[in-house]
Formats: sequence, C-alpha cells, structure tokens
Amino acid sequence: MLQCLSIENIAVIKQADVGFSVGFTVLTGETGAGKSILIDALHAVLGERTSRELIRTGAETAQVSAVFDELPPNARALMEEYGIPAAEDGSLLLTRAMTAAGKNICRANGTLVTVAALRALGAELVNIHGQHDNQGLLDSKRHLAYIDAKADNESLRAAYREAIHTLRTLHKENRALQTGEAEKARRQDYLRHQIDELEKAALRPGEQQELESRAAFFRNAQRIAEGLRTALAALRGEERDVQPAPGAAELTQRAAAAVGAITASYPQAAAAAQRLAAAAEELSDLRDTVSRLSEEAAFNEEERVQTEERLELYRTLCAKYGKTADELPALLAEARAEEASITGDTARLDELRGLIAAAAAETKALADQLTESRLRAGEEFCAAVQAELTSLNMPNAVFIVERRPCALTGSGGDEMEFLLSANRGESPRPLAKVASGGELSRICLAIRQVLAESDTVPTLIFDEIDAGVSGAAAQRIAAKLKAAAAVRQVICVTHLAQLACKADGHLFISKTETDTETLTAVTPLTHEGRVRELARIMSGAAPTPAQLAAAEEMLD
Repeated sequence: MLQCLSIENIAVIKQADVGFSVGFTVLTGETGAGKSILIDALHAVLGERTSRELIRTGAETAQVSAVFDELPPNARALMEEYGIPAAEDGSLLLTRAMTAAGKNICRANGTLVTVAALRALGAELVNIHGQHDNQGLLDSKRHLAYIDAKADNESLRAAYREAIHTLRTLHKENRALQTGEAEKARRQDYLRHQIDELEKAALRPGEQQELESRAAFFRNAQRIAEGLRTALAALRGEERDVQPAPGAAELTQRAAAAVGAITASYPQAAAAAQRLAAAAEELSDLRDTVSRLSEEAAFNEEERVQTEERLELYRTLCAKYGKTADELPALLAEARAEEASITGDTARLDELRGLIAAAAAETKALADQLTESRLRAGEEFCAAVQAELTSLNMPNAVFIVERRPCALTGSGGDEMEFLLSANRGESPRPLAKVASGGELSRICLAIRQVLAESDTVPTLIFDEIDAGVSGAAAQRIAAKLKAAAAVRQVICVTHLAQLACKADGHLFISKTETDTETLTAVTPLTHEGRVRELARIMSGAAPTPAQLAAAEEMLD
C-alpha cells in the first residue's frame, strides 16, 4: 500500500510530505485548493504521461517520490525482472524527477529505471479512478474491456491476438505477391525467352577470341598459304623436270658433311662442322614444321562460313543485351535466378492460400471462444452490477450488456455496450442517453466493486467519483468505500460529508496566497479538525454551533 508521498515544485505545491494510513482516507478542501494536484503528482510517479506545465512556475525541476509497502506478488516479480533491489523492510521507493526541458530521471529503490518501468510497477500498486472514468462509461468502445476483466480471459485473448496477427501477416504477404501479377507474367515470358536463347547459344568463356583469331586466318588464308609454300620450297628445294634443286636443309647437310670430313686433318674446322651439323638438324626440323603448317593451313570454306556465323551470333547477343561476351554467362545465371524467383512466388501464392485458410479458421475458432467467455461473463457481470446498484439506492435499475457481432478486429468479433433503465417501466438504453451524473458515479462504483474481486492491486484512489451524488445515494457510496477499505487501502478526494465522516484518516488541503506566490499545504486532521471540516463541507461557510454539533454527531 501507499505509505507516503513527497512532492516538490508540482503546480502550487512547493513542498509537501503526505502520509497515508491503512483503511479509508479522504482528502477534502476548498475548490481550487489543490486536491487533484496530489492525484496528478501520484500519476507522475506512477509513470503516466505528464506535461511541463506541471512544474511549479519559476522552478527548473520538480520531483515526486512515493513509498509503498506490503507489495503484491506481481510487483515483486516486476522488481526482479527490472533488476530492482529489495529494501531490507520490503518497501519500494519510486522517484521521478522532471525538468523544464522535458527530461525525466526515474529511480526505483535507487536504481535508474525507465518511465515505462515505473508505469508497469504503478499498474500493480495503485488503481486511480477519477471523474474521467465516469465519462469513460459513456464510450461504448470501452465496455468490452470491462467484460474481459470480469471474464479473466487474458490467455485466450493473447492466443487470439497472436492468431489474428499471423492471419494479417499472411494476407499482407499475399497482397504483396499478387501486386503486379500481369507485369510479373510478362517479365517471366521475357526471361524464359532470354534463357532459351542464351542456353541454345551454348556460349563458353574465351570462345569469341578464338573465333576472331580463326576468322582473321580465313581472311589472310591465301597470303598465308603462299608464304608457307615459298618457305617450304626454300627448305626442301625446287622440283624441276630435269633435276630437282636441293633446298636449304639439304645444302646445309652437305656443307656439314664436307667440313666434317676434313676435321681430322684440319682440327680448326671442328667447331664449324658442329655448328653446320646443328644448323642442318634445325633446318630439317623447320622443314617438317613448315610442311605441317602448310597442311593445316589448307583452306576450308565450310569452316569459314561456320566461324563467321558463330561470330555473328556473339555480336548479335552482345548488342541485344548490352553485354560483352564474357558477361553473357553471368546474364544467363541472373535470368535463371529471377525466373526461379517468380516461379517461387507463384508456388508461394498457392501455399499462402492454404495457410490463410488454416489461419482464418483458427482465428475464427478463437474469436468464437472469446465470444462464449464474454457472454458468460456478461451475464454474471450484469447480475453483480445490478445487485450493487440496488445497494446504492437504485433498486429499480436494470443493467444489461448488449453484444453485437462485428468483423474480426484485434479484440475479436464482438462489440459490447452497457444499457441501463434507471426507472421502472423504461426500456434499457445506452448509458450516454439515460444516465445522469449521479447515476454514472454509482454505476462506476458498482463496476469497480464487481471487478475488485479479481483485482490484486492493494491501493484504490477515487478522485471525486461521488460527483453529482447526494443524500441516501451518497451514504450508500460511503458505505461501499468503507467496506472496500476493509481489504485494501482506499483514498478518496471528496466534497461530501457523508463520505468524509466514514474515513479512518482525513487530510485537509488548503491554499494560502502571498504577494508573490500561491502555496498549497496538506494537513492531517485531528478529531476536532475533522468536526470543523465536516461542518464547513455541509455549510459552505463558517460553521455555527449547531452545524458543529451535527458534524460531531455524524463523525461519531
């Protein structure tokens, strides 16, 4: 529960330390004294969104601290999750410092935490119900949350949220794949043509260079043949009708033999003989080589035509696709990969149809289970709220929950709306059309009482939830709050003496003004102080002895 609240530079509160006791505590004071500022400060330290205007005029920083003890299990689990150390006495100190520049420094038991961590912890420690909750009852979009809270179906809702998220993801992928299907089909036809053309060409690396070389040979074939014939004639010798003329190879052989024959008598010729013999051997080998080249250089018209046609194919493909010959194989690989991707998209579309059907069936089944849980909870909820309304001086009220089916949303396939008949003989109608301010306050309190059965939060704070209520209804509300305080801490900002007299503790909010500033103070009231404050609430002015006596009697 909330032990104390420390406030510095929040609105008109310069500094205040407020202690809270177990049971039922009320906060009272003149209108505008700053009662709701305490609620705003508590909202801040519990991680709710704040405005820079909350910081006191002229101050650069503001700070709110709150100490809690008797922590519920959920809060202790969150402390462990966020790495927040436990205090020796088991308490939890939350602190939030705010600057005019918009910066926040948050701590839990001295450990730096995020605003989100404060908010998560705060949700397990305090429930704050204000006048906006009454108005929130008029918004039918919020009614489903009340029924779900009664149904305690969070695990089912989590399963449904996961299922519909999967379904939406599949639909999104399906739409993305189907976008531009005609364009994809045209692209696939082009790619198939490209792949067929390049595969049929059977291109290989370096082939174009080989073909260019061969084509160059054919263009110079006659000159090459004539050169080789001339060289071969010189090496072999010329054939004549009378007597063949020896060639260079044969003449060199003769020279080598002639010189070799005299080396015995003329040793100085040995080196020349050896050189001539080597030259003769080399020339003989060259003669054979040139002879082979001459045979290979024989002109082949069919091969020339095939070479030119193959070269023309390379030139055509390079010009068509804007690639070099060496880049065409890579282009073929890219075309195959893209075509496979498009084919894969088609296969994925076929697969998605089955997945979407299965996901839709699962989502619908979970939505139906949610509907069943809500219908059961709605009946119990209506009966419980109506019983509470009877005890809150609305004996003729009829409270029902109307369920309307809708297209599946993130919350399921249901719309829920609360209908009320406040008077006998009237048909139940939406709250916004029939409920007065006082009736809304009682309905809100009745709903809180019904939901409190499953609520583990130890501290409930009501900010003028009794607005628009008076007389017997106010007494019933006071009794309900007093009863709730038997099992948890209840803090209430009120303007009604019927509520204030039931409290176990009473805090008085007062405002003083000087020439330069306005200050708000929070004072715990003694018995005598409570008597005077109750009399002031009832009279609205300086109380008379009779009013003081009435307040004393009320308090007793």
